[in-house]
Amino acid sequence: MKKEILRERRRASIRAKVRGTSERPRLVVKRGLSNMYAQLIDDSEGKTICSTNDLKSKTKGKMDRAKEIGLEIAKLAIEKKITSIVFDRAGYKYHGRVKALADAAREGGLKF
Repeated sequence: MKKEILRERRRASIRAKVRGTSERPRLVVKRGLSNMYAQLIDDSEGKTICSTNDLKSKTKGKMDRAKEIGLEIAKLAIEKKITSIVFDRAGYKYHGRVKALADAAREGGLKF
């Protein structure tokens, strides 16, 4: 339980500083034990612009699936003419799958 409380504190601290707009939406990462989710959110309107996950991915390995999600969210954002975003890691430490997703999104053409 302590681990979850610490993550929630980090998440609240990050959310106090990070805010997405229609020109520069917020890229949110949700990391579960077996799956990952990513979505672009416009906080000024309270709407999700686009989202993706790895539920239907046939790729083996969590790191490869995280990279796949990063490239896919970048492709969806560029289709909607979004190139610049703010990154919300939701309290997760910036390493492993979260870092792989962010790096892949940068490769896909997004600027943080």
